[in-house]
Amino acid sequence: MNDISIYFQPITDTDSWTEQQLGSVVIKNQGNFPEIEKNGCAIFYVPEFRGSGRENQRQSGHFRESFYRLHGEQEWKFPMYDLGDILPGNTLEDTYFAVAKVVSELVKNKVVPIVIGGSQDLTVAMYNGYEKLEQLVNICSIDHSLDLGTPDEEIHAHGYLSQILLKRPCYLFNHANIGLQIPYASAKEFDLFEKLYFDICRLGEFNQDFTKAEPHLRNADLINLDFQSIKASETANQQAIPNGFYAEQICQIARYAGISDKVTSFGIFNCEFENPLSEKLLAEIMWYFIQGYMNRKGDFPIGSKAEYTKFTVFLEESGREIIFYKSNKSARWWMEVPYPPQSGTKYERHHMVPCNKLDYDNAMKNEMPDLWWKTYQKLG
Repeated sequence: MNDISIYFQPITDTDSWTEQQLGSVVIKNQGNFPEIEKNGCAIFYVPEFRGSGRENQRQSGHFRESFYRLHGEQEWKFPMYDLGDILPGNTLEDTYFAVAKVVSELVKNKVVPIVIGGSQDLTVAMYNGYEKLEQLVNICSIDHSLDLGTPDEEIHAHGYLSQILLKRPCYLFNHANIGLQIPYASAKEFDLFEKLYFDICRLGEFNQDFTKAEPHLRNADLINLDFQSIKASETANQQAIPNGFYAEQICQIARYAGISDKVTSFGIFNCEFENPLSEKLLAEIMWYFIQGYMNRKGDFPIGSKAEYTKFTVFLEESGREIIFYKSNKSARWWMEVPYPPQSGTKYERHHMVPCNKLDYDNAMKNEMPDLWWKTYQKLG
C-alpha cells in the first residue's frame, strides 16, 4: 500500500478500556501510523463543512469515546483501524484530493473506509477514489432529498450528484435513494432520476416494508448516509427535520449495508455533534455497520452455482425468460439481466442484480420486475 499517513492528524486516546471494549480492539493512529493489512475496516474523520456554505469549525471528536466504550463480539475476525483525522486543506479541492487518495488506496487493498464527515459533498471525494481505480460505481444514498443540483452550480452539499454525472468518463452505473421525503425533491429531480433509470425507495415505502430497500444496499459499492435524515427527535439535532428514520431503523440499515459483500466504502455525513445523544447514535451506527461487515456471508453468486437455487420464469407477454438465484446460505435473491444483443457478439453476457422475493412473485404473476427493466436499459 502506498503511504497515506501524510494526510492524517493522529488522535489522542488516554482512557483505559477493558479487554472487550472497542477502545482496546481498534488499532489507532496515535503518532505511529498503523501497518494496514488486507481486509478490515478503517475509520477516519473529515471535519470539512465548506461544501455546505459554512466555515469550518473544529468539531468534537467525542464520538470516538462513545464508540470505544462499546463492546465487540468474539467472532469479529478482521482488524479495525482508526486512522485519525483528515483536516481541511487550504481549499475544498485539497480536502477532496486527500479523501480520494485515501479511499482509493484502502479500497484497492480490500479495506473498507468508514468516513465520518463533514458535509455530504464529500461523497464526491469518495467517488473520486473509485475514479482513480477506473472502477464502475453504484452509489446508495440514505437521504431525505435527492441532492441532484444543477450542472452550472459549483459542488455543494445539497447538489453534489450532478457534478458526478457530468464527469467524463463517468463511472457511475447506478444511484439509489432510500428515505426520500417528497416535499424535499423537485419535479425536475424526479424526471431526471426517471430518465437515468435510478432507483428510489421513499421513506413511506421503507416504513411499510424494509425488504424493498435491502437490495439497493446490497447492490451498492459506496453508501453515504445523511445524518440529518434521522428524525430530529431521535438526535436532538437542530439541523435535522421533523420526519425521518428512527434510531433503530438507521442502525438496521447500517447493519445491512455492512453485511453486503459488494459494499466497499461507507460515509456518514452532516454529523453535527451538538449533544451526547448524537455522538452515541453515530457510534451505534458505526458499530452495526462493522458488525454486519464481520458477518459477511460471501454469497454473491459467482463461480459455482451449487450453493444457489435457480428459478426460471417465462413471461408470456414479453416472451422473455427471467432467471432468479436464491442463496442457500442467506436466503437472499438475485436476478440475472442479459446485456442487450450487439452485432458481432458471439456469447450472451449477463449482469447479476440483487432483488427480493417480491420480484420473483411478481414475475410469477407475469409481471415484468421494474428492477429488471431499469437494469436492462442501463446495460444498453
